[in-house]
Amino acid sequence: MDLTDMILLGLSNLRRTRLRTFLTTLGVIIGIGALTSMVSFGTGMQKNVTDAIMNNDLFTSITVTSQKTNIKEIASGDVEKIAGTFSKKGVPLTDSLLQAIRNLEGVEMAYPNMDFSARLHFANDSASISVQALPAALKKYKPFNQLVAGSFFDSDSCRCIVLREETLKKLKIKLIKDRGEDHLTRQDSARGFVLMHPDSIIGKTIEIVTVSMNPKKMSGALLGMIRNQPEMPFDETVTRLKITGILTRAGQFGGNVFSGGAIIPPGTAAEIPRLSFSSVWDILNSKNKKGTYGSIHVRLTDMGKMDKVKASLDAMGVGVFTIADQLEAIKRGFLIFDSILGAIGVIALIVAALGIVNTMVMSILERTREIGIMKAIGGSEKEIKMIFFTEAAVIGFIGAVFGLVLGWLVTRAANLVLNAQITPKGVDPVNLFYFPWWLILGAVLFSIVVSLVAAVYPAARAARIDPVKALRHD
Repeated sequence: MDLTDMILLGLSNLRRTRLRTFLTTLGVIIGIGALTSMVSFGTGMQKNVTDAIMNNDLFTSITVTSQKTNIKEIASGDVEKIAGTFSKKGVPLTDSLLQAIRNLEGVEMAYPNMDFSARLHFANDSASISVQALPAALKKYKPFNQLVAGSFFDSDSCRCIVLREETLKKLKIKLIKDRGEDHLTRQDSARGFVLMHPDSIIGKTIEIVTVSMNPKKMSGALLGMIRNQPEMPFDETVTRLKITGILTRAGQFGGNVFSGGAIIPPGTAAEIPRLSFSSVWDILNSKNKKGTYGSIHVRLTDMGKMDKVKASLDAMGVGVFTIADQLEAIKRGFLIFDSILGAIGVIALIVAALGIVNTMVMSILERTREIGIMKAIGGSEKEIKMIFFTEAAVIGFIGAVFGLVLGWLVTRAANLVLNAQITPKGVDPVNLFYFPWWLILGAVLFSIVVSLVAAVYPAARAARIDPVKALRHD
C-alpha cells in the first residue's frame, strides 16, 4: 500500500464507527476549546497592558527623582530598607537641573510632575479630583490629540483647563454624543444627572478650590487645640479657568489611563496656592525644599536613546525609574500567568487523549481479523501503524479546528457578558481575549501531536498482532 491508500483506509475506518469517532473527537474539541480560550485570555490581558504602555509612550519615558531609589526594596515592604532608601541625601531637582536634562541628547522634552488635589465647582455641582499640570507641547501626542470635544491648550500659562469625561460624570453631567444614542436612565435622573452637549461646555468657566497652609493661623490653631476649639490653619483659594477641551475617559487598559481628572498648564499651576506636596514622590521625598520639584518626567525621541540618557542621568546623581526596566519582569509574570491558564486547558486535552487511546484499543479488538488479513497478504508493521496514526491525526486535526471555533465562541460570549455589565457604568468596552496566529497554528499542531502520542500504544499493539492467531479470531 502506498501512503494515499493507507490514509483512505484510515478515513474509511473512522466512517464505519461514526458515533465513537464523534464522541472521541468531541473530547478533543472541548480540550482545545478550553486550552485556546484560557491562553487567549492571558494573551489578551498582556496585549491590553502592553498597548496601554505603548499608547502612553511609557517605553520612552523616564521618571527622575532627587535620590536613587531601589524599587525592589520599596516593593519588599521592609520598613527599615524603605526608611534607609529615603533617608539618603538626594540631588535637588531645580530649574537648572531641569534645563540640563532638557539639553541631553535624545531628550525630546522634560517637565516637572505636578499633581494636586482640588475641588471643582461647575453647573451647580462640585467634585473632588486630582489636577495634573502638563505642558502644551503634549497636544501633538496621544491621547491629548484625540479629545472628545474642544482642543488642548496652546500655552503653558493660559488660564485654561481640560476636563476628563469621568470628571464630568462626577459633576453629574452626561455628554450627548453626535450619534444621539446617549440618554438618562431612571437611576441617572434620580441622582440628579443632566444631559449636556460638549459644545455647551467648551468655553465655560469652572472654579477650582485648593487648600494651602497659612503659617499665620498656626498659633491660633495650637491655641484652639488647648481650648478644645480647634481652628484649621488652612486657607481656601478659588481659581477660575476656561474649559478648552474634554478628554476621553480612561479605559481599563487603553491609552490615557495614567492622567489626572483635569489638566492645566504648568505656569497656571505654579500660581495656584496649594499644599506643598504635589505627588507621591513629594511625600516620599519629604526633604524637598522650596524651589525644587518632587520628580521630573522625561520623554525621549525614541527607545534607542534610553541607555544613553539613563547613563547621563546616573552621572548627575539623580534617581531613574523606567517602565522599560521592568519589561522583562512584566513578560515573566505574563509567561507564568499564561502557563497556569494553559495547564488547565492541557488537563482537558489529556483526558481527550485517553479517549483516543480507548477508541483505538477498542478498534483493534473489533478489527483483529482484518489486521490479520492485511498482514497475511504482505502488510508490514509500519503500514499497520500508519493506518492508526492517520486515524488519530484526523481526529486531532478535526478536533483542533472545531475546538478553535468553540474557544472563539466562548470568548466572544464571555466578552459580551462582561461588556454588558461594565458599559452601563460608563466604562468603555474592552476585549479581554486575543487569538494571535501562533495560538491558532500552535493549537492545531499541539492537538495533532497529542493525538499521535495517544495512538502510539494502540498502533504498536496492532502491529504486533500474530496474523495466524488473528485469522482464527472470531
